[in-house]
Amino acid sequence: MVLGVQSVPDGLATGLLAGLNPMAGLYGYMVGTATGALLTSSAFMAVQGTGAMAMVIADVPGLRGDDASRALATLSLLTGAVMLVAGLLRLGSVLRFVSNAVMVGFINAVGVNIVLGQLANLTGYSAEGSNRVVRALGTVLRPDRLNGPTLAVGLATIALIVLLDRTRLGAMGLVVAVFATSAAAYIGNWSQVATLSDLGIVLDSLPTPELPLLRLVPALILPAVALAFVGLVQGAGISASFPNPDGSYPDASRDFVGQGAANVAAGVLQGMPVGGSVSASALNKEAGARSRLSLFVAAIVMGVVIVAFGGVVGNIAMPALAGLLMLIGIRTVKPANLRSVWMTGMMQRVVMAVTFGLTILLPLQYAVLIGVGLSIVLHVVRQSNKVTLRRQILDDDGQLAEVDPPTVLPAGEVVVLQPYGSLFFAAAPMIETMLPKVDAGSSGSVVILRLRGRTDVGTTFMDVLRRYAIALTAADSKLKLVSVSDRVFEQLEIAGVTDVIGAEDVYLGDERVGATMLRAYADAVEWVGSQG
Repeated sequence: MVLGVQSVPDGLATGLLAGLNPMAGLYGYMVGTATGALLTSSAFMAVQGTGAMAMVIADVPGLRGDDASRALATLSLLTGAVMLVAGLLRLGSVLRFVSNAVMVGFINAVGVNIVLGQLANLTGYSAEGSNRVVRALGTVLRPDRLNGPTLAVGLATIALIVLLDRTRLGAMGLVVAVFATSAAAYIGNWSQVATLSDLGIVLDSLPTPELPLLRLVPALILPAVALAFVGLVQGAGISASFPNPDGSYPDASRDFVGQGAANVAAGVLQGMPVGGSVSASALNKEAGARSRLSLFVAAIVMGVVIVAFGGVVGNIAMPALAGLLMLIGIRTVKPANLRSVWMTGMMQRVVMAVTFGLTILLPLQYAVLIGVGLSIVLHVVRQSNKVTLRRQILDDDGQLAEVDPPTVLPAGEVVVLQPYGSLFFAAAPMIETMLPKVDAGSSGSVVILRLRGRTDVGTTFMDVLRRYAIALTAADSKLKLVSVSDRVFEQLEIAGVTDVIGAEDVYLGDERVGATMLRAYADAVEWVGSQG
């Protein structure tokens, strides 16, 4: 019941934040909460609208005008389809590739965007400008245009929420504050203070089905992917933070499916796109929830409020909702997280700063996808920089010692090399620069490269092997590959690398660690001896 009552003003505010009819936010909350409770793996995940998703929606063109409701239905359905595909393909583990620097920069910039985007509703003055930063600056520079009663209601709402948050009311203080300041504006007959009813919004009925507009699919697919990504990342945080009543942790991929189904249902029933809400899930748990039944009760409470108390809710003041949203935005900014990433290193600073700046200045669907691209680039750079190459030497007791490999391959020696780190395409050129150089004085030697534990090598690394084997052959030396898996041997055959190296110099590995290497080493010593 606590979650259901709190979700009414919160849902309306989130719809307002998204630039939609606020009822779209409330319908999304109600339908998403019920559907998510039915299908997610997490017993406590509240699938509702989030500030980050609302800000993405606010930057999507085509959601206003005569076909606004059908366009929104199309966007919600597409978002749900992307989430469902991600869940059915079990892509829950893919989110670990998203850099923390990207997410910290994005989420904190979203918090700033929320604050800037609500200045018009808080002050009663809408400044002109190409983006939120310019419009916010225009508002600050024209204090004479601000509406006094509207600003008073907004600031009073913020102050009251902060005050009541510290009392026994807790999260319910949010509801009390919004209704109290709205009631004050109503009793004081402040006609300048806009309400939901003034916008023509009527809360007296449950949602009815809405058909999508298929011709808008090409234009909305990119925002849908961005929304799905944001929703799934936030939902994954819930999966990892809220264990189920039996102590087990939810399956992220099944949570993807539940969130996808919730978006499909929300799209059909006039709701905005939704995702796992960290704040709503935490509130549900802290209020005493013990099973997913609590989420169904919350959805029922929302429906009852819409039908039975719609007239009262219609008198909620717009600046009160704006104050609520601005406080959410302020709390979304986490200086500690920003400082932590900043202290990590230059690479992390640059990625976080770029993501933050793009999120502030660009439409969020583009900023999200650029942030994902930055995460991928950062991952590639990290993996390629971690690769190392060591020479292994057998001492008199038969023990392996590791030293730096020689810069130039000497003549008449057996050199055993062990690569560490990833061997994928970005790291392969670095490995090539670490291999001992082959020159005219490198004759009669054998280089043994250990590949134990490698289940896959890319074509870029196989090209490195081919070039190095050709260089060794030209110097009357040879290359041996040891502890090769069946899969890697098959790849080497398909790529023609075994034809260059010689199939007899590719040694399949077995369960005995080091046995294959010792056999190849003995063969190499015999071959070097035969070369004189």
